[in-house]
Amino acid sequence: MALPVLVRVAGTRWRVEESFQTGKGLAGLDQHQVRRWTSWHRWTILAMLAHAFLTIVAATERARETASPGWIPLTCNEVQHLFATIAITPTTNTAHRMRFSHWRRHHQNRARQAHYQRQSTQEP
Repeated sequence: MALPVLVRVAGTRWRVEESFQTGKGLAGLDQHQVRRWTSWHRWTILAMLAHAFLTIVAATERARETASPGWIPLTCNEVQHLFATIAITPTTNTAHRMRFSHWRRHHQNRARQAHYQRQSTQEP
C-alpha cells in the first residue's frame, strides 16, 4: 500500500475512536449493564441517536452562526450542557443560562489563545 492510503486509513480510524469517546462521555454509551441482547441493543441505539443529535445541532449552529472573534465554535459538549440545563432541568431564567454559555465559550477561547502563545514561546 502507498503511504498516502495508509495515512488516510489511520486518520479515519482516529475519527472513529474520537466518536466512540464522545459517545461514551456525552451520551452514556458505556453506562449500560449488559444482561440481555435486546436491552443492550436498545440502549446502544438510544445513545448513538443522542450523540447524533448533539453532533447535528453543533454542526448546524456552526454553519448558521458566523464565528465571532473571541469565541470558540459551538461544540457537542456545549450543546449537551445547554440541553441538560435548559430542557432537562427547566429554569425560569433561560437567558441567564445562555449568557453563561456565551461567557464560557469566550473564556475557553482566551484560555486556548494563552495556551498556544505559551507553547509557541517555549523552546523544544
